[in-house]
Amino acid sequence: MRVIGSGFGRTGTLSLKYALEELGFAPCYHMEEVLKRPAHVPVWQEAARGRPVDWHRLFADYDAAVDFPASVVYRDLMAAFPDAVVVHTVRDPDRWYESTLETIYQGSTLFPRWWLRLVPRLGRWIEMVDLMVWDGLFDGQFENRERAIERFESWTAEVIATVPPERLLVFEVKDGWGPLCEFLDVLQPDREFPNVNDRESMQRRFRRARVVTRAVPVVGIGLFAFVCGLIRRLRRR
Repeated sequence: MRVIGSGFGRTGTLSLKYALEELGFAPCYHMEEVLKRPAHVPVWQEAARGRPVDWHRLFADYDAAVDFPASVVYRDLMAAFPDAVVVHTVRDPDRWYESTLETIYQGSTLFPRWWLRLVPRLGRWIEMVDLMVWDGLFDGQFENRERAIERFESWTAEVIATVPPERLLVFEVKDGWGPLCEFLDVLQPDREFPNVNDRESMQRRFRRARVVTRAVPVVGIGLFAFVCGLIRRLRRR
């Protein structure tokens, strides 16, 4: 592990992931990796409960880690990887809150409990995110805008106070390659800085997911009615 991201989700962490990978710090761990690797979910649940985790084993194949849930344990990762540097992504607090509320926070309420029982893999992932982020980092108060923004700002202050200055870059992705490449002492690419995971595209995905969760019980009821009707017809023969 050479780069640790301590910034919250929705501060450009996915763009940073792709930027780091393009600069040679690859692969870079991100919440997307947890979705792809369900075996990682119990490890993060242990971390959320304050139990010891073998970080070297979890990140054996990774050069960097950004975004939730890794950013929540940046201090543990610094201790486990003492040569790694820290990139702390930030953005305007009000815009961060609005973006988070309208995108990734929706994942905690998007799926009804009966749906999660049907898809236990998804249920375990959502439980982990709740433990680690919404009930852990934000103490169940994320919907309180003032409290959430206060936590966002205090986290940045804590990172600055914790990480030695020579190991820390406080970074806005809108600033592009310059500050990041200078900090990492690498050549700057001749292409544009990645810009991915915008709010509008995430909202479209959540709208589609809501349609699916609402359609499943309707389809299930229709299928049940069809089967019952078929059984009645067969009994008449």
